[in-house]
Amino acid sequence: MNKMKFLATLMCVAMSLSLVAQKKGNYVLVIHGGAGTILKKNMTPEKETQYRAALEQALKAGYAKIQEGKSSLDAVQAAVNILEDNPLFNAGKGAVFTHDGKNEMDASIMNGKTLEAGAVAGVTTIKNPINAARAVMEKSEHVMMAGRGAEAFAKEAGCEIVDPSYFYTEDRWKGLQKALKEDSMKAKLDHSFNNKLGIINIDNKFGTVGAVALDKSGNLAAATSTGGMTNKKYGRIGDSPIIGAGTYANNNTVAVSGTGWGEFFIRTVVGYDVSALMEYKKDPVSKAAQTVIDKVGKLGGDGGLIALDKDGNMAMPFNTEGMYRGAITKDGKIEIYIYKDEKK
Repeated sequence: MNKMKFLATLMCVAMSLSLVAQKKGNYVLVIHGGAGTILKKNMTPEKETQYRAALEQALKAGYAKIQEGKSSLDAVQAAVNILEDNPLFNAGKGAVFTHDGKNEMDASIMNGKTLEAGAVAGVTTIKNPINAARAVMEKSEHVMMAGRGAEAFAKEAGCEIVDPSYFYTEDRWKGLQKALKEDSMKAKLDHSFNNKLGIINIDNKFGTVGAVALDKSGNLAAATSTGGMTNKKYGRIGDSPIIGAGTYANNNTVAVSGTGWGEFFIRTVVGYDVSALMEYKKDPVSKAAQTVIDKVGKLGGDGGLIALDKDGNMAMPFNTEGMYRGAITKDGKIEIYIYKDEKK
């Protein structure tokens, strides 16, 4: 009897472990739409529905590519295109305004199989910056291009070029006017960057979209696109177009896309650090991703990231009140979350 009970227990344990493994290693695409002070009390039901619908549309677009047998690069590009075209998100059509009243966008993409990468920074006329980033990766010998040069290259490469007025949205313009008032108050405080004074709205630094994917051939890819920081000056560039900071993919470890206070993500080399912890310390993706976000937080930075490892395990850590995020499994099951500690 004791032997029978022992064998039955072993079988139950084996079945439990199998179920856990299947659940953990079942994701093929993960996306984010920015992090910040996202509170349910400040969100209308209509707006929340719009955000969830947009995230679902992006997931389905990327998933369709994977189901067709296309590459993970195609999947992340398709997902990011959907978010770039939606004014709800700070990328492409919904890009925020700089101090001078312009929309300057950054984007990057990386191939986990070859470690090839492409990026554009400070562009103002490219409808979908992530498409230009991929063109840099595949149609040039470079990794990053910026400003007018990047725009000229993108046009030659066949990317859609639009008048800068395309990116104007009333909500983003109002956001700039609010930020300019805060900037004026900050100037009176001798340019203090002490957020404890309650003057600086750190959410002006947030708002990025990104995707990470694992295709049927086992290849990883990551993509990130952003309109940058509201009221930014002097051609400031954040982490989104910087390989190893806002974007990173390596078939041996993980694909990562970040969103948050870019200066801190650059200083902590967020994307590569997640990969390094997994490669050298053998940390699982959940632990590595959380460790890196904790490091960002200790320095005073805010934000989050999405990560997908080579076995289909994913993580979505963040240290803000919310992060627009979602994932889809091999069998097409969609998960979408917005708020902190949200349970489906």
